[in-house]
Amino acid sequence: MTTLSITYREALNQGLREALQNDERVFLMGEDVGRYGGAFAVSKGLLQEFGEDRIMDVPLLEAGFVGAGIGAAMAGMKPIIEIMTVNFSLFAMDQIVNNAATLQHMSGGQLNVPLIIRMGSGIGRQLGTQHSHSWEPFYAHIPGLIVLSVGTHEDARSMLHAALQSHDPVLLFEYTMLLNLEKEIATDLPIASLSKAKVLREGKDISIITYGTGVYKSLEAAAELASVGIDAEVIDLRVLRPLDESTFLTSIAKTHRVLIVEDAWRSVSISSEVSARIMENGFYNLDAPVQRLCGIEVPIPYPVHLEEAAIPQKIDIISTVKKMIYRN
Repeated sequence: MTTLSITYREALNQGLREALQNDERVFLMGEDVGRYGGAFAVSKGLLQEFGEDRIMDVPLLEAGFVGAGIGAAMAGMKPIIEIMTVNFSLFAMDQIVNNAATLQHMSGGQLNVPLIIRMGSGIGRQLGTQHSHSWEPFYAHIPGLIVLSVGTHEDARSMLHAALQSHDPVLLFEYTMLLNLEKEIATDLPIASLSKAKVLREGKDISIITYGTGVYKSLEAAAELASVGIDAEVIDLRVLRPLDESTFLTSIAKTHRVLIVEDAWRSVSISSEVSARIMENGFYNLDAPVQRLCGIEVPIPYPVHLEEAAIPQKIDIISTVKKMIYRN
């Protein structure tokens, strides 16, 4: 298997380029995606390659350009909408929740909205309270949407291709904290699944269930735990709606312990839902209560030391797993 070393940003860029090359109906629309190359340089070079008809800079009006994307999708195009940060998606909430998510149902199945919305997400880089959140649980609550978390370089490269095959609106959460991180990935990647979680590390002592920026932290924690004899399995949920509960229930039947890790606030979160499903469908496989490591329930601080303290870190995962295994 041949591999290449690539940053998360470059993987996203390659995924976009290949999508534009493979289907003339695909176009990218968003704030600063063209001449500026994207707020996070993810679409850099695409305007020069594909032209203004397919790489469209738009006014600062999320409700307007998301609505235009919905209309284009209904007319047979394959729009990819970039919302600069997840916080700005609130301006388009009516379009996403009341239109994109509901039109197939309201039309009795006559209309499809094959729209993709990409959002910069996650906590970090001192972006402050209004530009730095993990709001995946907001959207995972809504029937009619497919909600994906791009937590690895492999998915950054290939998940967009899977999303473009959907007839339903897809939300892709991409993580600004990972943009400069470099990893080795296979040059020939399979198309990602829109329905399956992924076991990234096999283990027998405990299941660590996570997504987004929790993925690499959990893998690093698992590697350190192995050095002290704790064999942790790491699962990347990837698909937050619809949740693939069969993968994590199968894991728990093997390990009998589970820790759920996410940056989002603890109350009414993805971890809340995963925990509930484990209790409903996997209770008798547990040797200990489900544990959760989540974001502290405060507006995201600006100072870097407080920002880091507000979300789970590798050391927190290691410490919590040790307490669960050693019961101390």
